[in-house]
Amino acid sequence: MNKIMLFAQLKEDMGKSLMKVEVSGKTVGELRVFLEEETPLGSLDGIMIAVNEEFVKDDWVIGEKDEIALIPPVSGG
Repeated sequence: MNKIMLFAQLKEDMGKSLMKVEVSGKTVGELRVFLEEETPLGSLDGIMIAVNEEFVKDDWVIGEKDEIALIPPVSGG
């Protein structure tokens, strides 16, 4: 099982800050599609994804014990 940590608006949208989902062997791009289709998060365009505290691209393959973080854009002001 992989831990997916949610922050800011994503946390509010899901009503929780952590999800446990089996996504090892999938790419980050496949994870995006899965989350968009299977959760109420909707489009993840503009969302940064980190694996083990490192930002990765959509072709990154998720490992068995990788921790994933979904980080929405931050607005300054």
